[in-house]
Amino acid sequence: MRQVFLGADHRGYQLKEKIKKELREQDWSVIDLGNQKYDMEDDYTDVSIELAEKVVQNKALGILICGSGVGVCIAANKVIGARAATVLNKQQARKAREDDDANILCLSADWVDEKLNLKIVKEFLETVFSSDERYIRRILKIKKYETTKIS
Repeated sequence: MRQVFLGADHRGYQLKEKIKKELREQDWSVIDLGNQKYDMEDDYTDVSIELAEKVVQNKALGILICGSGVGVCIAANKVIGARAATVLNKQQARKAREDDDANILCLSADWVDEKLNLKIVKEFLETVFSSDERYIRRILKIKKYETTKIS
């Protein structure tokens, strides 16, 4: 069974619930990291960092949702090994996986409608990294930077 981590703040909560339902109907094992109920006082940073850590530890994929998709992306990318991408269309979703081996999809609940977001999720999860030498080279440069102490 395919596995994906899922998380959202209050602005992404309703979309998260819809995505969770759709993915489970498609035989995905969805690990919902929250919120488990609508909480207007939550902070996107908490679920973003937790999800990014789980994705990296499990060599898995994840989906984060907030109003713009930007806040969750910034927070997730603070975790070494996370390659989160804010995606607004199917083409970006495909390229994020094919070229950049993105492991976390960040969605906008406010600026992208539900129907398109579901198509973006499908595209992201079904696309595999191309493994072209130039893309591997670029990712290795990022990994090297992440493991080099900056003074």
